[in-house]
Amino acid sequence: MKNIFLTLFFLIGLMSIHAQEQVKPKVVDTIVIRTQQQKAESIANLRIKDTLVVLDSAITLKERFKSFKMPSFWSKKNRFGLNFSEVAFVNWNAGGNNSVSAIASVYFERNYKFRYITWDNSLDLRYGLNAQEGREVRKTDDQIRLSSTFGYRSDTISKWYYSGKLNFNTQFANGYKYPDREHPKSRFMAPGYLFLGVGTSYIDEAKKVNVYISPLTQKATFVIDQDLANQGAFGVQAATYDNEGNLITPGKRVYMELGFLATNKYERELGENVLMKSNLALYMDYLKSFGNMDVDWSLDFHFKVNEHITSSIGTHIIYDDDIKFDQVKNEDGIITDPGSAKIQFKQLLGVGVVYAF
Repeated sequence: MKNIFLTLFFLIGLMSIHAQEQVKPKVVDTIVIRTQQQKAESIANLRIKDTLVVLDSAITLKERFKSFKMPSFWSKKNRFGLNFSEVAFVNWNAGGNNSVSAIASVYFERNYKFRYITWDNSLDLRYGLNAQEGREVRKTDDQIRLSSTFGYRSDTISKWYYSGKLNFNTQFANGYKYPDREHPKSRFMAPGYLFLGVGTSYIDEAKKVNVYISPLTQKATFVIDQDLANQGAFGVQAATYDNEGNLITPGKRVYMELGFLATNKYERELGENVLMKSNLALYMDYLKSFGNMDVDWSLDFHFKVNEHITSSIGTHIIYDDDIKFDQVKNEDGIITDPGSAKIQFKQLLGVGVVYAF
């Protein structure tokens, strides 16, 4: 009997476990059922028709889109000027000769500046003539000046640069001591001056100050005209002659010097439409004339009337120990006294037109 009760108890337990497994819940994924949505017919100002989109209102660009351009670190100046002066007389009791003078000038600048590097280049050309009643046309102004200065600085704050400089000066046409037109005193590349050196520059753009100091500059003087070279003009070695005046050794056409160069460019507005410009150059030769200073200084005042009409007054002073005056020659044309150096002075006053481009 006992065995029968144990068997029944075991069968009832198995049935209870089976029943619990049958009622255990099952986890199923969520199913979302969406109803069919109505097709959109309009969005803001757009009408949708199949795959075609039509704009209700289109805005046309008034200006063409400007593509990006790399900034240039070059700046430039182009200026052409023409100054006139004229005097005319009709039944003038005090007398006088009719005359007309004109001076044409062209000036170019091409400057580069970016961070540590600066490179300034300029070309200044001038030529002037005077026509007076009763005499031939005479030259009043003549110059070719080229300058190039390269500078490098160690940081973008400093105004001091390590610099190299090149200057070249000469003239266009023959120069005479009027009224003598037979024997030119100067010609193109006679003289011609070339300065090439290294040093340091102080550049203050706000105050428009540019100072260059070079303890090592080579100066070359060119006299390509052999007649002037034979005379020893502008410091070159003169020709040698025998007692009868026959040429033994022709004059040298190049004269080399090594020395110290300092230049200073300065601009300042003295008042409304009044501009002052100063350009000073000092040179001293170490080898042959130590202690002697050559001076080249121009000082100009520009008065602006309007955009295209200006007036100017300027002075130019030159002292060069190699340029001699009052030479004395004998009957054979041989120089017996080389003369002496003197201060050269030029003053200009004019009214004219200026065109910048």
